[in-house]
Amino acid sequence: MSGTGVPQLSINTSDAVTNGNGISNGGGARRTSQAASVEPTSARPDVERADSQGPGDQPMSAVSQTGTNGRKRSNTDGVEYPRRRATIACEVCRSRKSRCDGSRPKCRLCIELNAECIYREPGIKLDAGDKLILEHLNRIESLLQNALPSTPPGSGMAMSASPAISHSTNLSGDGRLAQLNIGVGNNLTGGMGAWSNINNISSMPKNHSTPALNLLQWPKINHLVSLPYSPETLLQVELERPPLQFNTSMNLDLSNTNAYVQAYFERVNVWYAVVNPYNWTSLYKTALSQGFRTGPESCVVLLVLALGQASTRGSISRIPLHEDPPGMSYFSAAWSLLPSLMTRTTMLSAQCMILTSAYLFYLVRPLEAWTLLSSISMKLQLLLTTNPPALLPTSSRELSERVFWNALLFESVFKSSDLLAELDLPHSGIVTFEESIGLPCGFEIEDEDSPAGVRDDLWYFLAEIALRRLLNRVSHLIYSEANRERSISSLGPIVGELDYQLTQWYESLPLALQFPHNRVQLSNPIQTVLRLRYFACRTIIFRPYIHAVLKDEKLGMDTVVRENCRKCLEACLRQLEHITEHHAGHMPYLWQGALSMVSQSLLVMGATMSPSLAAVLPPADNIDKMLKDVITELQHYAHLAPSLKLSLELVTEAEERRRYFLRESGMRL
Repeated sequence: MSGTGVPQLSINTSDAVTNGNGISNGGGARRTSQAASVEPTSARPDVERADSQGPGDQPMSAVSQTGTNGRKRSNTDGVEYPRRRATIACEVCRSRKSRCDGSRPKCRLCIELNAECIYREPGIKLDAGDKLILEHLNRIESLLQNALPSTPPGSGMAMSASPAISHSTNLSGDGRLAQLNIGVGNNLTGGMGAWSNINNISSMPKNHSTPALNLLQWPKINHLVSLPYSPETLLQVELERPPLQFNTSMNLDLSNTNAYVQAYFERVNVWYAVVNPYNWTSLYKTALSQGFRTGPESCVVLLVLALGQASTRGSISRIPLHEDPPGMSYFSAAWSLLPSLMTRTTMLSAQCMILTSAYLFYLVRPLEAWTLLSSISMKLQLLLTTNPPALLPTSSRELSERVFWNALLFESVFKSSDLLAELDLPHSGIVTFEESIGLPCGFEIEDEDSPAGVRDDLWYFLAEIALRRLLNRVSHLIYSEANRERSISSLGPIVGELDYQLTQWYESLPLALQFPHNRVQLSNPIQTVLRLRYFACRTIIFRPYIHAVLKDEKLGMDTVVRENCRKCLEACLRQLEHITEHHAGHMPYLWQGALSMVSQSLLVMGATMSPSLAAVLPPADNIDKMLKDVITELQHYAHLAPSLKLSLELVTEAEERRRYFLRESGMRL
């Protein structure tokens, strides 16, 4: 197809995941931002596991939709009259058996009583078993809430339930796509950039101690490096980095646009879910009419082409140094449009900046990406204050929610390599809106000539949001400044509950995304990334026990402490045993994944220097080979960013010192 035509997507839908009634996962009505529902995992409809697909030329997406969009209603010959909906009573009126006027956000009675007005979603019927589950969850949350330090009146932390994903789907407009119980609320808290009013334990804490370089302060591990490293060290080397250079002589080749667009929607959009595949045709036509020289539509199209081309070449760590990064010509053209877009406070301009940040992360330019994200955050805070998503038309609301969650996930990337924690950058304040924004539930078809067979995959995106909030709970309960010195005896119930919530998160994934726990390498990139995420989270949950034993070797004799140390180290090793698995998420996560390798490697090194911890590790030769593979992999990354070069130097020196220590102490068997 020539570059002047409109790229059409031809995406195979043979791997569609359906429920027991043959209904495709995809279409569904919007999940509101009211109190989240909890559904037992046993209540999910049966779904068939999609065939795993490799990271080569096969589509990445593990879940697909049917060729027709579930939101699109067919026309009928007769005249349709709108069906009158019955008024839904709020919980207060239900309990008082009073007539509810259904006003939002508060009904008249709740206003008079100054009570919290909560509406139960239609179609959710709670039987006795459901109520017992809810009561049990409330009891657990009360235990966790009581474990938190006391807070001033009016600023108490509100616990949210364990993340659970409901897979009830329906082709009608009243169906639900996926309801994740991630604690989103319905009140805007604080002003722009405010932090003091954050009151949700599932929100990112302002200060916590999970970054990789904080491990260098731990007993035994602090002897592995000769120079004083800190998170500020990473920030300093990135600040001194030369600016991004563009080749102005690059020609814009539009001859392969069809292939790059298809590659984007198959391999890239699954991570961000920020581009609507159902209005792509009109978007491309608008950009084409503008000559790709002006407007947000042109910028979006160029960035889609850049990311799509980048996804066809594998990890950027394997691209020869003398070559320009794939997609750079399209990105350069899009970059020239950014100055005018950055001055606009619109959701389309924010969408462009999200996609730009995505490509900057692909280039391993974390500081430039953070700079853009700070601007996005301020735009979003202004837009969400003046135009709350609940008051917007469906298509605009869907886009605003997706842009918001992308910005928030970028700002709070996976805890073991958290962007803000690792670089010690200031928070933007966008987290204050977290409780007021609903979850995305699927774009609607806007163009009659939309390409057939496209899919709008949300499963990974929703699972990432749920896991992100679980990690925030871990940071609040274990790693926040107030709880950092929690005793080992008091950790037991907290760690047990958090580990249970992680298990529930896994069991709530669609079957097509549920990864096996065995040690076999996976061919499906989405399952691979989710498995790495799972074990990274489990490592962080049990990591305080490793610190305790490194600090006091006698604690290693305790059966419970020893078992929890084993769980931590096992989860840690699962992230290192097949080091090339990190290539599965090379587009969004290469930089964060590299820092995660550093974190896990330091933890394993410290464990080998402790007699009680070394006893629960695999044979020493296996550990040596694993750490050697980590160093080899980091050698491929070192040229991509100064912070990664520093990480390589750190791990290399630490491994040399570890081997010397083991030889001198005679611990190696």
